[in-house]
Amino acid sequence: MSYQALARKWRPRRFADMVGQEHVRRALGNALAGDRLHHAYLFTGTRGVGKTTVARLFAKALNCEQGVSAEPCGECAACVAIDGGRFMDLIEVDAASRTGVDDTRELLENVQYAPTQGRYKVYLIDEVHMFSKSSFNALLKTLEEPPPHIKFLLATTDPQKIPATILSRCLQFNLRALTPEQVSGQLTRVLHAEQIAPDAAAVELIARAAAGSMRDALSLLDQALAHGGGQIEADAVRAMLGTLDRSHAPRLLDAVADADGAALLAALAEANAQAADPGAVLDDLLRLLHQIALCQAVPGATLAADADPAVVQTLAARLPAEDVQLYYQMALLGRRDLPLAPDPASGLEMLLLRLLVFRPAGGAGEAPAPPQAPHRAPAPQPVPTTGDSPAPARAPASAAPAAPRPAPPAPAADVQGAVAPGPIDDDWSAIVPRLGLRGAAQQLAQHCVLRARRGEQFDFAVDARSRSLLTPATRAALTDALSKLIGAAARVEFGTEAEAADTPAQQAARADAARAAQARETLEADPTVRGLMQTLDARLVDGSARSD
Repeated sequence: MSYQALARKWRPRRFADMVGQEHVRRALGNALAGDRLHHAYLFTGTRGVGKTTVARLFAKALNCEQGVSAEPCGECAACVAIDGGRFMDLIEVDAASRTGVDDTRELLENVQYAPTQGRYKVYLIDEVHMFSKSSFNALLKTLEEPPPHIKFLLATTDPQKIPATILSRCLQFNLRALTPEQVSGQLTRVLHAEQIAPDAAAVELIARAAAGSMRDALSLLDQALAHGGGQIEADAVRAMLGTLDRSHAPRLLDAVADADGAALLAALAEANAQAADPGAVLDDLLRLLHQIALCQAVPGATLAADADPAVVQTLAARLPAEDVQLYYQMALLGRRDLPLAPDPASGLEMLLLRLLVFRPAGGAGEAPAPPQAPHRAPAPQPVPTTGDSPAPARAPASAAPAAPRPAPPAPAADVQGAVAPGPIDDDWSAIVPRLGLRGAAQQLAQHCVLRARRGEQFDFAVDARSRSLLTPATRAALTDALSKLIGAAARVEFGTEAEAADTPAQQAARADAARAAQARETLEADPTVRGLMQTLDARLVDGSARSD
């Protein structure tokens, strides 16, 4: 017997065999069990998610010799004929090849005649959106007054192209793309049934490459088995797909974090030597950055199945949250622009160099910037309510000139971020600027209050709305900064209050509001501004008046 492709061999024969799409199976099962059958159904979704399969299973359930039910027997003459594509009352049409109105009229000529083999005559029209306007009009006439023995099952990947008059006469079901976990589970079952030892890493690679399509996944599995001589191994699948192992993305990100251009180019050269697809390399980097951001924002969150928790948590503790967000945005834009590069490999290299250059000014371990190289401004600091007037903050070189914002006095830290120890009082708003913190740890410091201090013991209260900022990484960073500031090992404790009153962030907000109000009063008292308001009916826009 000739070999049968896995995608055909393992096409579901029963609704229970389908992977996912529970919402569609449940709705159709209830309709069949309760004999509440509509005359037209529309199945939508991306390629390979089961649109045509669902339609054929529904046709079997309608014409099974055991009676209409949610699960056809699969053994009667009607079920066997439908599985083999020999059932005369199941008319399958590829609309892409029969777009003309004459084709449609010819197709519908026999609608009036009763079925010859089964209970219903079923028209399964695939890619129905390819019909011409005249063809849709011809179909509409039949959908408006269908004979009781006719059922229309329409499938499409592009429902927006179907006229509203057709859509309104169909029950619509959207089949969703399958998750990598659903795909990998089915591939593992198929391999066991085929008596082939599954390689978990290889299956995971194929499931991810299938992008939610079970048909694509089975086709890739066929290709992988051919590539591996009947066996499936991760290295062979990576070579087939043009992907690398999971360690290359952390190596690239480590080099970016270290500002080590040589290590970055070495890791990239290794990827190129393995003929890796630049787009796939960038996708892996984006997935890693997403998992790091998730770990930072929601500690304890469930990571992706293909993520290495130890690697993700290490990078999450090492990289500031704002850097991760910046890298992700830059990589996402670079993914979009990759086809515009002279070649994908140079486009990927240029993106990684951009990640290397765009670093926070004054960050630890930052390499000297070339002349006129753009820098991202550091995270804004709270405005102190006491002390001397602050100096204006530095604006990003790449942004348009704007009115400078007030910033606190520079913290007592050297260029490597080490805080100089010295005496402190219990004014937390005055302490925060001296800690030299960045990112999520800085935000935590701004959104808590110092309730009590006993020597090296600091007791804080965190606003309940900002509780998510308190993570092991931010707690450790704050403890380390306090220890350096007081010159001894600090101990910190955190409590929660519904509203932790008078945090540095709240003080800064009040100071901003007071300055804005003062600036508005000054402008409103200015004769020139009053003249403009009276003559030209001008008005001051709220929030635009500043005292900087």
